[in-house]
Amino acid sequence: MVNSLSSSDTLPNRPNLTNSISVIYNNFMSKRVLRLSLDLEPTTLLCRVYFWSRAMGRKKKTTKRKLAHPKLPMQQQLNLRHEGTHFDLRAIFDDLNQRHFRNRLRGYQVIWGRRRKHRPREQFVFGTIQEEDRLIRINPALDQPFVPLWFLRYVLYHEMLHSVVPDETLSRNRRRVHTEEFNRRERKFRDYRRARRWEDENLSRFLR
Repeated sequence: MVNSLSSSDTLPNRPNLTNSISVIYNNFMSKRVLRLSLDLEPTTLLCRVYFWSRAMGRKKKTTKRKLAHPKLPMQQQLNLRHEGTHFDLRAIFDDLNQRHFRNRLRGYQVIWGRRRKHRPREQFVFGTIQEEDRLIRINPALDQPFVPLWFLRYVLYHEMLHSVVPDETLSRNRRRVHTEEFNRRERKFRDYRRARRWEDENLSRFLR
């Protein structure tokens, strides 16, 4: 708020001065009151107050306390989970581990992967395994009511088999993951033939 003094009001020992202006600037954020008594033209004074308020605003922004985000384990940050809407991967994994691997697979995480916005056009990956992290991911598109449990068990068995059957090195930069030994043990799975047939007949349902 700006108030102008009358022409009869003068300051002692200050001859030939323009009208003195008293300014009370009330900052509602800091609740401080600033009183300015300057011999300036009203336009100049308003510019001073404007730039002063902008400087105070910048100062507050730079000193504003930032919110600290808690450091969560990587599993929580990625929202890794084994329970789906229709299937619980951990229960299936534990049963397969006992039946086919004598509980040799220890310390493994089995999770649903992240859902994609769009379905793939040509190739569909049912599952992957990361040996260095002991992490098995299953495509969340399999967590649907039309997917048979025995097919999901086959997909998970396939990924678990990679952890016990070593790869074959073909050259310096090439290796084979589906070796003859791998294929032989995979065919011993009880629902192998039925699962491969179901995969061929229903693959188009996972593509666009």
